[in-house]
Amino acid sequence: MSVYTELSPDDIRSILADYTLGVCKSFEGIAAGIENSNFFIVTDCGRYVLTIFERMDAGESPYFMHLMHHLAEGGVPCPDVMQQRNGSLLFEIAGKQGCIVSCLPGETLAVLNVAQLHSAGAMLAHLHVVGASFNRKRKSPTDFTWLQDTVSAVQKKTREQYGDAATTLLLNELQFQQTQTWNSLPHGVIHGDLFVDNILFEDDMVSGVIDFYYAHDAAYTLDIAIALNAQAVFPGDSDQERMQAFLAGYEQVRKLENVERDALPGLLRLAALRFWVSRLYDALFPRGGAMTQIKDPEEYRQKLLIHSTI
Repeated sequence: MSVYTELSPDDIRSILADYTLGVCKSFEGIAAGIENSNFFIVTDCGRYVLTIFERMDAGESPYFMHLMHHLAEGGVPCPDVMQQRNGSLLFEIAGKQGCIVSCLPGETLAVLNVAQLHSAGAMLAHLHVVGASFNRKRKSPTDFTWLQDTVSAVQKKTREQYGDAATTLLLNELQFQQTQTWNSLPHGVIHGDLFVDNILFEDDMVSGVIDFYYAHDAAYTLDIAIALNAQAVFPGDSDQERMQAFLAGYEQVRKLENVERDALPGLLRLAALRFWVSRLYDALFPRGGAMTQIKDPEEYRQKLLIHSTI
């Protein structure tokens, strides 16, 4: 979450005029993440998060609103989307769409212990089980076509800035993934971006999961791989205990099939490649923003090296 669209107090008052959320007492931008503009808003009725979608196609926004509602009804601890007086879940400002959601209890943590990883795994499995009955579909925004196109876009600058070894790894891994097929794996709605800054904890238990704007239909094992890379894999350290804690929590709720276990090593590589490429693009072709946060691509290059040499 970042701030690309700046809002004034008058903008906030204008947006809130269409809701029954009370009068704004304070608001501040949130400088974490990279995709949308986000603000904490405190009114005399409570505390909320206001999001403005910076890249999202207007036709896709309802998918995310309905998904969060479906998951919340099924007991997944995700935000409720606030309705306007006319029943709409979305507002418009500066030619962009946005929403207001409830704040959840708990706090994000920079590093998770094994108990927290266990809880995070169980929560992700619960999300997959509840999401299986969601009847809307969305294709991956970062499918193999996206991956090929983005690698092509960053290849030259990657060589200039990160050297020949990085470029060779990039192209070799793309070629490896081209030989793989994951279409036969169990699939459904996945979160797609389950980093530690998208999970809230109270002590060792997950109290909330946020930021569903990468959600789409894909193999559940890919979601597990994304989460393991983000939460459990730290280059230069032993990761097996942390990974096993997450997987044990997941399997308390949903047992993995043998084909999923077999696919996990390759999907850990795909997930690492996908986020490395995305970070490379953002670092090499930065967007302007009032509180823009660009994440280090090298972290995911190192994670890819770990998985590709095992």
